[in-house]
Amino acid sequence: MILPILSYGNQILKKKCDEIDSSYPNLKNLIQDMWETMYNAEGVGLAAPQIGKSIRLFIIDTSPFDNAEFEKETGFEVGSLKKTFINPIISNESGENKTLEEGCLSIPNIREKIVRKSKIKITYHDENFNIISEEYSGIIARVIQHEYDHIEGILFTDKISPFKKKIIKNKLQNIMVGKVDVDYFMKYVK
Repeated sequence: MILPILSYGNQILKKKCDEIDSSYPNLKNLIQDMWETMYNAEGVGLAAPQIGKSIRLFIIDTSPFDNAEFEKETGFEVGSLKKTFINPIISNESGENKTLEEGCLSIPNIREKIVRKSKIKITYHDENFNIISEEYSGIIARVIQHEYDHIEGILFTDKISPFKKKIIKNKLQNIMVGKVDVDYFMKYVK
């Protein structure tokens, strides 16, 4: 089932999310609905708070970035990873600082350059609640960091300069009240 994606300004997007356990109600269905919602919106990641659930869960599929042209244009190591992350903890961010334009399904039609570390170490539960610890780099690390920020109550617009924020203020206000053109189901603050 395709779920509405919450728009910028919804307070759930600014909350640090709660851990869950394997008894969380209808978890498998929720994860399936998140995949359907993300693909319908043509996203590469979706965090539970974006669909109104204040829980530490996100999904990613970086396959749209897995091509030589993207790597050549951006200088980012590419790779394809489709995964569910439950109760993740990024224990280390390392490597060089890399800048890339980011966007967000909750903040449509706005893209800004964001600086992030190029490598991460993350420990999480998969959808079967197996504990996994892995290291990622390049575009995969970046997408994970973006989604991880969501479950920490951080949006990519929180990482831009006050000057840039001032420039996009009206666009953000319009997103909050639904004055934005999107091809997917959104729930606005109004």
